[in-house]
Amino acid sequence: MPDADRDRAYENTALAIACGQTISQPIVVARMLELLELSPDDRVLDVGTGSGYHAALLSRLVREVWTIERHPDLSAAAERTLVALGFDNVSCVVGDGSRGLPDQAPFGAINVAAAVGLELPPALVAQLAPGGRLVGPVGRRRQHLVRVRRTAAGVVRERFEPVRFVPLVRD
Repeated sequence: MPDADRDRAYENTALAIACGQTISQPIVVARMLELLELSPDDRVLDVGTGSGYHAALLSRLVREVWTIERHPDLSAAAERTLVALGFDNVSCVVGDGSRGLPDQAPFGAINVAAAVGLELPPALVAQLAPGGRLVGPVGRRRQHLVRVRRTAAGVVRERFEPVRFVPLVRD
């Protein structure tokens, strides 16, 4: 958190960070982690690194986290913070989150911390391992958390509570 807002870090509200982005409400982050149904052996892709908060929490629950952010300055700041705090199973990457990280796929779970519009990017869904789960906000003005699960029969989609996220910007 920026020094000016550090005393507000645990309020149940979204707060502004650099590059016009926000850090999500702690309760929304917790809900997304719950919906991901993580296991200790999971490899996770975190789309929208932001401050690194989501990646830090994920790293305590899974084996490996890859986090991707389109803003180089935001990614670098998050990486410095994560390293300084001893989160050694998180790899930060600068890039277009809608494309995911095909070179590191498949992932047991994918967390998307930006609204994707009306449909989840096909590249992300394609990077799910069998049984993998993806959670993220879907919608434009009216957004809902959505979980997608890759099953032997195909992709199963579930819709949950309304949320409000900044949009996922694609290159």
